[in-house]
Amino acid sequence: MLKISGIPIKVFLIAVLLISVLLAQDGEEQDMWKAFEFFIDKWEGKVEGKYGEGKIDLEFSFVLRGVYLQLKNKTVFEPQEKNPAGEVHQDFGFISYDENRENYVLREFNVEGFVNQYVLDSLSEDGKTLVFTTENIENISPGWRARLTYNVLNDNEFRQVFELAPSEKDFEVCTEAHLKRKQ
Repeated sequence: MLKISGIPIKVFLIAVLLISVLLAQDGEEQDMWKAFEFFIDKWEGKVEGKYGEGKIDLEFSFVLRGVYLQLKNKTVFEPQEKNPAGEVHQDFGFISYDENRENYVLREFNVEGFVNQYVLDSLSEDGKTLVFTTENIENISPGWRARLTYNVLNDNEFRQVFELAPSEKDFEVCTEAHLKRKQ
């Protein structure tokens, strides 16, 4: 039997093959999240829209061994004419990759009790614009849709637009935020 450094050739070839497969999978995992690399960080900014003006803190980070990308959002709308009581909005989201659909799914859990399940509808060729549209919203009247758009402005800034549409109607901007990378 042929041996390499005392190891049977068959065992050696199987080991090399397994290592190659594992390395290829690591490369695929990293490439799988390439469209989101820019966002992995802590962000802060200003938001305006139907609820008035406020401040937003947003964080993107990998969780559960890098299988999911978690989003944590806290937006504080100060008391103002459009919203006399003010408001604190929080949501958590998780982006996963659905291998069966070969697409990204964002599940967002809102403090108001809404659960939005979005799919990535479009990713611009330059990778600077990502658009998620809901395929399901829990705890709202049937037919409602939401759209979430991320647009990279430069190395340290992006714009986030959240839109809503009742059944059979066009999307309307609900909030628009301009975020900067925290220093």
